[in-house]
Amino acid sequence: MRRGRLSQQLFVILLAALSASPGWAQGPGQIAPVRPQAPVILRPYEAPYVPPVRTTNSLRIRDLIRAGKVYLTVQDAIALALENNIDLESARYNPLIDAWSLERLQAGGALPGVPSGASQAGSVASGQGISGAQTAAGVSINGGGTNNTNTANATISQIGPVTPSLDPTLQLTQTFSHRTQLLPNLLLSQGTYSVIDDTRNNTTSLTQGIITGGQYSVSYKDSFLNENAVSDILNPSSSTTLSISLQHNFLQGFGTAVNSRNIVVAQNTLAMSDTVFKGQVIAIVSEVLNLYYGLVADYQDVKAKQSALDVAQTFFENNKKQVQIGTLAPLDITTAEAQVASSQQDLVVSQTTLEQQQLSLKNILSRNGLADPLFAEADIIPLDRIEVPEHDELPPLKNLIATARANRTDLAIEQNNLKNTEITALGTANGVLPQLAGLASASAQGLSGAPKAVRVFSSSQQLGATTIPPGFGPCPPSAGPPNSICEFPDPYFVGGIGNALGQVFRRNFPSERAGAFIAANVRNREALADAAIDQLTVRQNSLQLQKDVNQLAVDVSNQVVALQQARARYEAAVRNRILEQQLLDAEQKKFSLGASTTYNVVQQQRDLAAAQSSEVAALVAYSNAHVSLDETLGTTLQANHITLQEALSGHVSRPSTLPATLPGSN
Repeated sequence: MRRGRLSQQLFVILLAALSASPGWAQGPGQIAPVRPQAPVILRPYEAPYVPPVRTTNSLRIRDLIRAGKVYLTVQDAIALALENNIDLESARYNPLIDAWSLERLQAGGALPGVPSGASQAGSVASGQGISGAQTAAGVSINGGGTNNTNTANATISQIGPVTPSLDPTLQLTQTFSHRTQLLPNLLLSQGTYSVIDDTRNNTTSLTQGIITGGQYSVSYKDSFLNENAVSDILNPSSSTTLSISLQHNFLQGFGTAVNSRNIVVAQNTLAMSDTVFKGQVIAIVSEVLNLYYGLVADYQDVKAKQSALDVAQTFFENNKKQVQIGTLAPLDITTAEAQVASSQQDLVVSQTTLEQQQLSLKNILSRNGLADPLFAEADIIPLDRIEVPEHDELPPLKNLIATARANRTDLAIEQNNLKNTEITALGTANGVLPQLAGLASASAQGLSGAPKAVRVFSSSQQLGATTIPPGFGPCPPSAGPPNSICEFPDPYFVGGIGNALGQVFRRNFPSERAGAFIAANVRNREALADAAIDQLTVRQNSLQLQKDVNQLAVDVSNQVVALQQARARYEAAVRNRILEQQLLDAEQKKFSLGASTTYNVVQQQRDLAAAQSSEVAALVAYSNAHVSLDETLGTTLQANHITLQEALSGHVSRPSTLPATLPGSN
């Protein structure tokens, strides 16, 4: 798990470095979120700044334009795609999203959107003043309490135990209240029917979850009370309470593996972000290669169609001259003229295909499509040609299969998904257990206030005792007439809030509590079904992975056969085109000697045009087969000298250079 965290941290550092590197500045700027630079205490409460999307192309496009034409090598086409392709630009956000998702899950807690209850306490402490005395005695007065609890009635569904909230939560509540209560018990209030309380309540609590499946809480509360009841011997008074509580699961929801399962899954997902992105880069590069070499073939096809038109036009002009001098029948010129029209139609179709291929290639190389008029109106002139080597130097099939297993991103992603499924299944397996939780808490309370003498008896004879008991004594002149008896507070409780806090920390009035909670579903069908479904899913995914591994060998074998067939088809097409050219030359010589007819020459011209088209199609098929084999092996990036860091940053460091002599469009 430590190695996984280290790998995740290194990948986040890499993304941060790429975000700060000049490579990100090739558009409007970086794309990685920028954390707030506010003081440390305020940073958790300011949202990160996410830069706007980059919508402009890199300057490489304009560097490659000369006289209204874009001159492209295949490496420049790949560089433009890495820098400007909008699908890759969108994919660059996925690792960033995965990194922030991991940070979200490392905080623990329930699923996003789970409502929570909030309460505001405005009551006095038990034993404080008249209201507190009634609370301690179990007496309540309708309308006297002001405890307001607002809890949303909502149900959230999450399979498996919920990870405790691992980020500490600090809550401070300050309440001020002025309350008037009707008090029918005159014995307590000494004749005051309407008791008026002025209170200040402060509650501070710190709560944090434990990754093993528990939660602890530290809470401090102080309550200030000033009331008009004459029977209150401490007025105003302060009450303080400090409590510590701990709750922990011991069956369901117990253990680091169960509570960190979502974190581990997020770490695995983040660690695979570069692999997922690599697969997307391979797909885009393969598409660029196919479009580029398809454009090369389209230019060759246009050239072949133009050559066929030139031959047909020349033959037609020669026939016209022979008709004029009377050595050829007028009907023969019609056949030659029809061939010219057919060749013109073929040329138009080929030119249209070329224009469509250019549009497709421009769209994949540009971030804003064809919105840039300079790029949209420029013709793409490919500088590289499709090279067919004399021999395909392919390693043995078993080596190719091993290479594919080591490089295929889809298999790596599928293996990671299987691992994540197994980790997720830990939650449903643990969810089968009954709930067993232990809890313990300890608290200490303190009370202090200003002393006040309260007359209890009008004379000592009413007390009916020979000696005055502790807590009672003659009233001072301000509290009653001579010989009256008053109640006095214990000196231990006389003082300010400091005295009450001293009682708390000395634990003069402690309370302890311990208990256990157990709950078990009698039939437990829901948890059993969830656990079974997850285990079955793991087994099914394992079989699917094995199936895909087996299919990998078939795919590699098919691609090797396809490449061999494409080579054989190309070689046959080349030989056929050479033979058709020789046959046309021979037929034209025979025609010039009067040993052939116009129809035979025209037919041979058509056969040669068809052979040239077949050769171009076979050349494209060979190129596509080679690109497809690299994609099947997962070696597209290595074969085209692409680094994943350049793809992630969207900036290719290699500059584009054009040859001194540039070719034309034909």
